[in-house]
Parts: sequence; structure tokens; C-alpha cells
Amino acid sequence: MSMLRYSMAALPLALAAVFAHAAYPAWQEGTTYTAGTYVSYNGHDYQALVTHTAYVGAGWTPSSTPTLWKDLGVSSGSTPTATPAPTAAPTATPVPVTSAPTATPKPTATPAPTATPAPSAGCYQAWNSGTAYNGGAQVTYNGRNYTAKWWTQGNVPSSSTGEGQPWTDNGPCGATTPTATPTATPAPTATPKPTATPVPVTGTPAPTATPAPTATPAPTATPKPTATPAPTATPAPTATPKPTAGPTPTSVPNTGAKQVGSYFTQWGVYDRAYFVKEIDTSGAAAKLTFLNYAFGNIYKQADGTYKCDSGINKAEPGSTNETAPDAGTGGDAWADYQMDYAAKDAVDGVADVWEDKLKGNFNQLKKLKAKYPNLKIVISLGGWTWSKYFSAAAASDSLRKTLVSSCVDVYIKGNLKKSGGDPAGGTGAAAGIFDGIDIDWEYPGGGGQPYNISNAADKQNYTLFMQELRSQLDAYGAANGGKHYLLTAAIGAGVDKIVNTDPAAYSQYMDWVNVMNYDYHGSWETGTTIGAGTVTDFHSNLYRDPASPNVAAGGNAASYNTDDAINKLVSLGMPANKIVMGIPYYGRGWAGVAAGPNGDGLYQAAPKAGACTGTGCEAGYEDYRNLVNAAGTTYYHPVTKQLYKYASGTGTFYSYDDPTVIQTKIDYAKAKGLGGMFSWSLDGDDATATLTKAMSKVAQ
Repeated sequence: MSMLRYSMAALPLALAAVFAHAAYPAWQEGTTYTAGTYVSYNGHDYQALVTHTAYVGAGWTPSSTPTLWKDLGVSSGSTPTATPAPTAAPTATPVPVTSAPTATPKPTATPAPTATPAPSAGCYQAWNSGTAYNGGAQVTYNGRNYTAKWWTQGNVPSSSTGEGQPWTDNGPCGATTPTATPTATPAPTATPKPTATPVPVTGTPAPTATPAPTATPAPTATPKPTATPAPTATPAPTATPKPTAGPTPTSVPNTGAKQVGSYFTQWGVYDRAYFVKEIDTSGAAAKLTFLNYAFGNIYKQADGTYKCDSGINKAEPGSTNETAPDAGTGGDAWADYQMDYAAKDAVDGVADVWEDKLKGNFNQLKKLKAKYPNLKIVISLGGWTWSKYFSAAAASDSLRKTLVSSCVDVYIKGNLKKSGGDPAGGTGAAAGIFDGIDIDWEYPGGGGQPYNISNAADKQNYTLFMQELRSQLDAYGAANGGKHYLLTAAIGAGVDKIVNTDPAAYSQYMDWVNVMNYDYHGSWETGTTIGAGTVTDFHSNLYRDPASPNVAAGGNAASYNTDDAINKLVSLGMPANKIVMGIPYYGRGWAGVAAGPNGDGLYQAAPKAGACTGTGCEAGYEDYRNLVNAAGTTYYHPVTKQLYKYASGTGTFYSYDDPTVIQTKIDYAKAKGLGGMFSWSLDGDDATATLTKAMSKVAQ
């Protein structure tokens, strides 16, 4: 009873203390904050913009991470603030490890200024096309007030309201505030000379990522490959044509669910003997939300149009001779839907029968999807070897409509041609397998294979191409039970590639975008002059290292890292939650490398490509499944957060990702509010899907 009396007597004093100190709880390291949480730090109040954990030692204080916290101004109370623990400076020399340490990323702060309300008879500060606004920002445009729902830049408020749009219309304000006139989209300038690009796997049209971007909007000139045809200038379209078929596409909101995806390679069933069944038995299928099938090609027609097609069995001459007149025109209908799978290789243990109208990989994907109904299967078009005709096919409204219509017909409607006397194929033979289309155009504006076509209008046409895809997919979905078909893209991470597109414009039509955050450095650089000369370096590092000769030399190579690539895309208007980070299931490396002063081969002269495993493999490219047990000492670099292995006996140096590196990237992706992760490619993982299982934790 005395305890109760004491508690009741103390209550008024406690309430008085609450009202006397109105500040929010002090920010503390080690705490997980949900989006919208309020805290106090160093005399200011802050609101969490995204859900994240303030890892101890990461230094993610509210005042230093504007991507995580919104500064609400000086605190109204006097709650004591927490003093952050000092962050230990990274050791310059990495130490070999035998167990995986926990790496903590520290993202580079990307300022995203919000508009400061400047009331003028009920009006706010005028909207500006070049300003990035966070959720909750208030602006005035053409005499009306608007509030941002989420981060946005360049979206005109008056035409960007409603479901899936970034602005809420709050109605007219008391007095008209002059609004900023949106800057006109400049006419495309001459296409920058492409950077050196990796040599593709022989016979393998694998997507190869371009090195990550620099922060400089205008890329510096780099040596132009002699075999690359000069792009033909095409007048930029004066207006975005409104699709005439189907409903006008609207922007696609991101659901907020984290994506976990990977690529299955069409040709993996040959030398690698990696069948669709392995996706199931390895445990990968149970962890994936989407699977991209690589690749489908597009073909020039006799009437000058370009179309998706089927029934074509033709070896790809560009894999071995990139100057061949018919390079980039191959096809593999046999692997797609004509090959007879044996019972031992089939997902359900049932062999294909000759008379079946659907066999091969497509039939196995159908069986895999039946077993995992939540797994989305997406056809990926293009890739490193089959991006020849994208530019030409996207050059006009009629050509875009023809191409998209043909791709919907082949892959969404599933109408496959019979060829070579094989009974497989027919109307609707592949219907219901693919849940969407992925575009892997390498690359708009130039680059990629020397036989690729490009022109100065690719930047605008890329957006128009995505708009047309969205329109026709929506129209077909509306006519067939209201199904939403996915539209995604694989894009290069190099600044010269990113600035050749308009991320803010085209991303509104996408469900998400897969960024190829790998191949920053590799054996294709051997014999070239990069930075201080060709040296060993990382191919999928999270952060830049000032000690790298390539970084010290400046230029594009200085920002060949994932953090710079992600920040560049966000700064150009791509929503963070539509960015899916790329993870390589392979390494890049060299041989004949000297140990150097630290004994680890890092940043040493790289005289030749590293050895690879398998018939016809690409020198300097090795799968994780082979690297994990290869000879050598493993290191985790404290600055880049990248793993590398050096074998002093052979001078072999390879950098690659393992579960420890992937977890570091997961922490980064969550802190940045990214949309998930994907990998290239499933056949590089081990038999128990170690990397896929590690990557899937991004969705937890």
C-alpha cells in the first residue's frame, strides 16, 4: 500500500518532467529505427527516412547521414544527446583471415535537400526541376501547393499526382508564387567514346557490366576501340509520342518488397551441364523471388522492322569473331524449347517426349514455376552479344510498336514457331511461363560489342521504348484478367552508360532496375594503360580505395565501385527502392602477379589473365564454386569491403564475393533503402546455393 501511495504521489512530478523536456529520445548506436521515428541528437531533432540499424562503429549519426535522417531543426527540449562511439580508421594493409569477419559498411552521404517552406499568403517555395525533394517537402507550382509523398526530382507536380505518383495536390494557395520553369531536356551531344569493355565468354552472350560511374556528369574521353562504328546522329524526337494502342502507361509504384533474383543461362545446359533442375535441388529456387532467362535475341526483318522471333537455331559468330558480318544474329531454339530433357535432368523426373509441343528449358521452367508458384520467370532480351539492333529498333514510334508487339507475341502469348522438322512449338505453346520482360540493352549511346548500332537519340528513345513496353504489357494484362506483367532492365554501372539514359524518366515505367555492379576491373585491361598502368584491382568492390592507382589517377576509373554507382543513379532521379544491386557469382583475375610489399598481390602489375576452369572458358573469369576451394590466401579489404585471393606460387590474383562480402552489401542495401539484389549467374554458385542463400537475407 505504501508503494502505491509513493507511486501516485510521484506521478505529478513525472508528468511535469515530461512536459518540461519535450525533446525526442536521444539517438543511440546499436538501435534499429523504423521509418518515421523521431530522435534528438546534438541539439537537433531528426526523423528517420528509412528503416535501418545504427550499427555500432558505423558512424551513421543523424547529422552525417541525410539519406537516413531528416533534420527537423533545433530541439525544443533539453534531452541529453548521445555521444557516438568513434569509428576506427581502417587499416591500410589488409590482414589475411581464416574466418569471415563482420564487415560494417559506411555509406557515402548523398544530400537530398528538401524545400524549406516559405509561406507567402499560404504559398511555399517554388518547385524547381533540379532540386531533390524528400517525402513531406512542400512546394508551390502554378499557384497550387503540393506535398511530396517520397523522394522525387524532376517530376512536375501538376502532372505527377494520383496513385503511384510522387506529389499530392493540396489545392490553390493564397497568392500565386512564381514557379521555376522546368529546364528543357538538352539535345543529345556527341556520344562519349566508350570505355574499354570486357571480352565476353567464348560462345556465351553473358551480360558484362561496364565499370561504375564517376560523380562527374560529363564523362572524360577514353580510347575508342578501333572496331567500334561511329554512331550515326539521329534527330532527337521533339515530343514523347502517346501510345495509340492500349491504355496510356502510368508510373509503376514499387511494392516495397525486397527482390532476390538471378539469371539462368540458356547455354548452361551444354558444357556446364547446369539444368533447371539444379535451381531446385540446390535450394536456390526456394530463396528467389524472380528468375531471368538469358537471353532472347531480336532480328532485322526484310521489311526493315525488328522483331523478337523463335525457331531460330544459328551459332553466334560474334562470340568468336566480333567483326563477322552476321555477328549478333544467332539463336538457340533447341535449348529453349526443342531439346529433349532426360528424366534424370528434369525438374519432376519426367523426360520430354519427341511429340511434345514444349520441351527444353522452357518446359522445365514451366515445371519449376508449378513447384514454386510465387517465383516470377522473366525473359531477358539482349545481353552482351545480342544487343546489336536495340538502337535501330527503338528509333521511331512505329518500329518500337512493331518490336514490342512481336516480343509480347513470342514470350507472353507464347506463340512459338515450329522449325527443322521438330514438332515442338505452336500457338500458345509457351503461354503462362513468362511473367514479364527484362531489357538488357548493352548499351544506349554506344559501347558494348563493336558491331552494335547506336545513335545520338538513344537517350530519349530508351525511355520511349520502356514506355511502349509498359503500355503493351499493361494492355495485354488488362485483357487477360488484370494480370500485371513485370518490366525490368539490366543496366551498366559506368557513368558513361548512366548519363546516356534518363533514369528519372524511364524508371517510372519499370518495376525495378538490375544494376550490373561488377566487372569494374578485369583481365581485358591487360596491355592497356589505366591509371599508373595495368594493375590488379577489384571487380565488384562496394567502396573506392584512395590507395588504388586507378582511383589516384582520376577519371572514370576513380569511381569504379558500387557506392558511387548507386549514388549516381539516385542523384539522377531513380527511386532507391527500384534499384536492385548486382552480385557476381564469379571472380576476375590475373596470373604472374608479384607479391608486392604486403605479400598479397594487390595493386601490382598484372601481366596476363588468370587461369579458368572448363572447355572454352574465358581466361581471367572463374566461378565462385571453383575459387572458394582454390589455392591461395584469402583477404578482406578493410576499405573496399571486397574479398580477394592471392596464390604466391603461381602469382594468381582473383577478387570475388563470398557470404561475408554479400552480407556487407546487404547491410548497405538496407541502409540505402534499395529494392533488393540479383546475381549473375546461378551456374557459378556451388551445389548447395551458398551465395544465393546468403543473398536472400536481404529480404529478411
